[in-house]
Amino acid sequence: MAREQSLPALWLLSDKRNAHLLERTLRTVRVPLAFVYRHYHLPDPERRDEFERLARLARAGGHLVVLADSAQTALEWGADGIYGAPLALAPRRRDLVTVATAHDMRGIAQANRVGADAVMLSPVFPTRSHPGAPTLGPRRFRTLAQHAAMPVIALGGMNAETARRLGWPRWAAIDGLTGAQ
Repeated sequence: MAREQSLPALWLLSDKRNAHLLERTLRTVRVPLAFVYRHYHLPDPERRDEFERLARLARAGGHLVVLADSAQTALEWGADGIYGAPLALAPRRRDLVTVATAHDMRGIAQANRVGADAVMLSPVFPTRSHPGAPTLGPRRFRTLAQHAAMPVIALGGMNAETARRLGWPRWAAIDGLTGAQ
C-alpha cells in the first residue's frame, strides 16, 4: 500500500497543555512527522485561525497535517487527513488520510471495517491526560495490534524512551514530543 509507506513514524497531537510549545516543536523536529490538530478547547473561529497558522509551519517542515474533525471540515480547511473514532470516519474518503482511534478489540474491528489508513491505539502506558486510567501495556498492545489491517500508531505515555522500550515503529505523543508539563 503506497499510503502506508508514506505515513510518518512520528505523530504529534495538539492539546491545550502543549499549545504554547507546538510552534517550537514544529519548527525544530527534523524528521517528517504527522501533526494531528485537535485544539478542542478553542471556539470555532479561533480554532480555525490557529489551525491555519500551525498547518503552515507544519507544511514548511514537510509534515503531514491531520485534523480532528469531519471530512468536510478537513477538506474546507485544507488538511491532509482526518482523525477520530472509526464510525465518525465512515464513509471513508480516498482523498484524505484517515486515522482511526481505538482502545480495544472493538475499536480495531471498527477501524478495519471503515478501511482506515492507520489506527492510533491507546493508552499503552500511563498518561497525564487520563491519570490513573487502565493502560494496555506492551503485551496487550501487541495482541490488539496484530488484529489491525493497517499500520498501528502507539499512543499513551509515549516518548523516545517508552517507544524504544515498546519497540514499535510508529508512535504518537502529546507531552512526549513537546516537553509539556
